Amino acid sequence: MTRRIDDYALIGDLQTAALVGRDGSIDWLCLPRFDSAACFAALLGDEDNGHWRIAPTGAGTCTSRRYAEDSLVLETLWETRTGTVRVTDFMPQRDRAPDLVRIVEGVSGRVEMSAVLRLRFDYGSIVPWVRRSDGHRVAVAGPDAVWLRSEPPVKTWGQQYATCSAFTVTAGERVAFVLTWHPSHERRPPLVDPFEALEHALADWRAWTARCAYRGPYRSAVVRSLITLKALTYAPTGGIVAAPTTSLPEEIGGVRNWDYRACWLRDSSLTLGALLAAGYTDEAAAWRDWLLRSVAGDPADLQIMYGPAGERRLPETSLPWLRGYADSAPVRTGNAAVDQFQLDVYGEVMDSLYLAREAGIPPERHAWNLQLSLLGFLESHWRDPDEGLWEVRGPRRHFTHSKVMAWVAADRAVRTLEADPTLPGEPDRWRALRDEIHAEVCARAYDPVRNTFTQSYGSAELDAATLLIPRVGFLPPHDPRVVGTVDAVRAGLTHRGFLRRYSPDSGAVDGLPGREGTFLVCSFWLADALRMTGREDEARELFERLVGLTNDVGLLAEEYDPVSGRHLGNFPQAFSHIGLVGTALALPGDETAG
Repeated sequence: MTRRIDDYALIGDLQTAALVGRDGSIDWLCLPRFDSAACFAALLGDEDNGHWRIAPTGAGTCTSRRYAEDSLVLETLWETRTGTVRVTDFMPQRDRAPDLVRIVEGVSGRVEMSAVLRLRFDYGSIVPWVRRSDGHRVAVAGPDAVWLRSEPPVKTWGQQYATCSAFTVTAGERVAFVLTWHPSHERRPPLVDPFEALEHALADWRAWTARCAYRGPYRSAVVRSLITLKALTYAPTGGIVAAPTTSLPEEIGGVRNWDYRACWLRDSSLTLGALLAAGYTDEAAAWRDWLLRSVAGDPADLQIMYGPAGERRLPETSLPWLRGYADSAPVRTGNAAVDQFQLDVYGEVMDSLYLAREAGIPPERHAWNLQLSLLGFLESHWRDPDEGLWEVRGPRRHFTHSKVMAWVAADRAVRTLEADPTLPGEPDRWRALRDEIHAEVCARAYDPVRNTFTQSYGSAELDAATLLIPRVGFLPPHDPRVVGTVDAVRAGLTHRGFLRRYSPDSGAVDGLPGREGTFLVCSFWLADALRMTGREDEARELFERLVGLTNDVGLLAEEYDPVSGRHLGNFPQAFSHIGLVGTALALPGDETAG
């Protein structure tokens, strides 16, 4: 039976991540990077596509689980008729090679344990050759090599192309398993001490979460969201992937299945704002630097997303040997949206760099010249239709949000020059551009009969992205057009208490069959808009319902189906957790430190 998306917990080492089910099975892991091929792909197929389960013999789902303290160290507890056992899963921050550590500890009584490891390289398509070496198991195929060892050693054997083991733990006994990857042409990396690694991991996370400036009533949810954002950070570059997974469906059984293991510019300003507000200036600076490196070059070549190290080639392909999560096919790697023209990213880049400068992050000398180049391109192309924030695969349109973000780009240029007149630039020129865009949006994207901004020029459709109009400063919150838009979007796009991105009947707009769930970050935007328009009690009530959607370990997917009560889309989703942090820190009456 397919596990629910929200049945999974996340562990990782700030370069890749794994998903651990309630039954003790790791069903997704890409090595050595977030966007590498998976060696455990049962999440998108079945157990023969790779997984690693450690659990009491004959047991099903666990009794309970939690993250140890404020960390990314997962503790799973089973209470059986013969005793209680705890499995601790984590990935140490690597020096060189990625390690996955699983420590089995007897809590009481005596518990028989079983472990089954099925390694399948290249997204479940390659069965490696497994042999013994120095008392360990080593699996090799092509460029990949994985070593498995236990401390103390336990008996292992091969069965049905899997490595199996059985052992017993009593109260106080600990058995550690360590899985280590390295390129097959290199020597095995140095062995990690699993018990020392656990202590270091807990200490590192304690030190990191202690830096959180937020001290309000939602601190637990905020800290968990910040840990999740940190876990989705590719440490060598500072890039933050949208999610660690690919092809988890927005509709069960449908085709809306995308690879989110890349870094989107659309997230940049919201990510920076959340990190800065929570006190994580170093992470914000690293994200800013990733952004500058990634977008450097011809402004006409600006992409909406890049790889974790700034890679530009992200070709979309399908993996036909994987049936897809709950038979939701195709399974895709890469993302064809990388080739789309999305006007809004120019505004998001400009806003991000403006936020960084305002926060006191020392500006890079070349950054302003890059911004001037982006503005020069925008000046000639802001009137062009585009695919928009939601990456529609239908015809290009004049999306309202895209035009608003073009206004943001010009506005942030003006503000930057006003704050620092020594910078080169033409403030009058950018003011004129800003005013021209503003006038056109108000004339062509606003429906005076319904008193709302619409999804695109001349359209009757609504769009949750128009809720960002007051947030980015395009119009003040109490402007009647803003209030009318909030009311219209809330009435027209709410589905059982949560918000859709746009109408579920917009197939002609997004060019795709089927429907999707409610989009969680949009519901956070609605809470923000309600707060900004003076409806603070309604904003808090919605926010608390959203926090209530987190799974048992505090994680959110991209979407939520309020009918089935299931999470949908890639998991966990950075955009959803960014929304949670941003709304929590903005709610009135909550104090932050510092």
